Amino acid sequence: MCGRFAITLPDDAMARAFDARPANDLPPVPRFNICPTQPVASVISCEGQRHLGPMRWGFLPHWYRTPTDGPLLINARAETIAEKPAFRAAVRARRCIIPASGFYEWTKDAAGNRLPWYIRPTQADLMAFAGVWQVWEQGGERHVTCAIVTCPANAALAHIHHRMPVILAPDDWALWLGEAGHGAATLMRPAPDAALTAHRVGTAVNSNKASGAALTEPLHA
Repeated sequence: MCGRFAITLPDDAMARAFDARPANDLPPVPRFNICPTQPVASVISCEGQRHLGPMRWGFLPHWYRTPTDGPLLINARAETIAEKPAFRAAVRARRCIIPASGFYEWTKDAAGNRLPWYIRPTQADLMAFAGVWQVWEQGGERHVTCAIVTCPANAALAHIHHRMPVILAPDDWALWLGEAGHGAATLMRPAPDAALTAHRVGTAVNSNKASGAALTEPLHA
């Protein structure tokens, strides 16, 4: 799964990377502890133009009467996304890219303590999570919402967690965004083992209120 992540690039750098037009209301950066229900930057393609804008992390199906009317859907499993009522229309027609600098996962020690890891690209400062999005409107309230698509972990990360985000290579961005025809389903697979590196970080990030660059720094014994 993916339950926390970071993005440290400035808005203009993200916009250039994705060749997207940035919105004026993007969340502030850098952010080292992005949590569910917070706004995240997301890339969509519409009428030949890519747009970088904010979305609520937490997909809201159209039948939810309120944002808390059902489970918080921050992830969508690649294996079942095409069949799940919440996601099946979105994965066909409303796919997005969620930029990230890295993400967190947790293991446990013998006493059950949660031990956080920070996972980042091996040779880059940006990665692209595959996502799906949906506009939710009820009673005058409106949210543009998204979820991160996940898949089984690759061999390099399986000792930390059995799931990982679907991470799109730059050559695959156009296909995922619907700009290059059909076949996006073929992209919902684990990243190559060498694409990511992981290191232990301090337990401060266990709090969703923690912030600051120190959250991502390697924990030294």
